[in-house]
Amino acid sequence: MTKKTVIVVEDEEDIQELLRYNLEKEHYKVVSIESGEKAIKKVRSTIPDLILLDLMLPGLDGLEVCKALKGDSKTHHIPIIMLTAKGEEADIVTGLELGADDYITKPFSPRVLLARIKAVMRGKTVATNTEKTIKIHQFVINPGRREVIAGGKPVDLTYTEFQILHLLACRPGWVFARYKIVDNIRGDDYPVTDRSVDVQIASLRKKLGKYGSYIETVRGVGYRFKE
Repeated sequence: MTKKTVIVVEDEEDIQELLRYNLEKEHYKVVSIESGEKAIKKVRSTIPDLILLDLMLPGLDGLEVCKALKGDSKTHHIPIIMLTAKGEEADIVTGLELGADDYITKPFSPRVLLARIKAVMRGKTVATNTEKTIKIHQFVINPGRREVIAGGKPVDLTYTEFQILHLLACRPGWVFARYKIVDNIRGDDYPVTDRSVDVQIASLRKKLGKYGSYIETVRGVGYRFKE
């Protein structure tokens, strides 16, 4: 079985080694990089299965790296988990808006981090295997090609935004609580805040423009796609 590759972008050597030890113990292939500039080049040449990205990097910081990779058609599909310090909530929200798939704060439990990695990768696999094209209202959603057409025009979405739209559109009128959105996209026991789901929904609506109104808020519960 081919090992999955994880690129670790972290400038602190002790954290690099901690991550390498725990990841290799779980049979991941690990590539460690200490700067944002080197990370972008390496990701584009390697195309890993996942990126662990520290936000506080010398030179090009983690948010700039995330923006560059998620804005590149060759690398935008690669899941990114941000490594953040406590008190960086604004950066976390920005990272999620840029397309990062998750975050974990330092100091972290290796077991929790490994669970997050497996959850993100499981969500990616489930998404890849769902091929049926959905045509509803003004939308055409093609999971196989990861394309969204709204009102006859293509819409460029991040991995998580696409997953949420696809999930809601599959069952119009059905109300999904925030935790259900997370469970369906990432798998069970995936720790995430209500705010991060709300941030993804807000970004999705903004990109959809006037068609964003098809995603309805059910106060106190969650979201649904207009029936």
